[in-house]
Amino acid sequence: MNFPAKQISAMTLAVAMLATAPLFGAQSCKPTEPDALGPFYKPGAPFRSQIGHGYLLAGTVRSAADCRPVAGALIEVWQAGPDASYDDAHRATLLSGATGDYRLETHFPPPYSGRPSHIHIKVEAPGFLRLITQHYPGKGAKEANFDLVLIPAK
Repeated sequence: MNFPAKQISAMTLAVAMLATAPLFGAQSCKPTEPDALGPFYKPGAPFRSQIGHGYLLAGTVRSAADCRPVAGALIEVWQAGPDASYDDAHRATLLSGATGDYRLETHFPPPYSGRPSHIHIKVEAPGFLRLITQHYPGKGAKEANFDLVLIPAK
């Protein structure tokens, strides 16, 4: 069977596209690295988006499978207060918005007892594994974008 050159080129292109489709198909995101829960976690923090002033932590909750936003994820945060101790005033629960977004206004977390500045974060959403992580702000930063990328449950 003889095919014209144009047809051969088109067939070659079609085969190449099919063979590489998995490479260019669904985008995936690297999951957020887990970190220690720490000894100061306490469930039941009030729903609020402000626990201080001067530092803004915001981002998007996403699925690692396809980078799509995860709406309605339950996000718990806790951190040391300005005096480097943990208390109820520096705990909050948030829900990610319709586009997976979240936003927390707080103060820059102080380092203490050999620990660098950090904010603890726990995220739960139906269909995903629980994520426990920590955000480590850069020295002197006033804000950070910290996406929370969840692994789908099997």
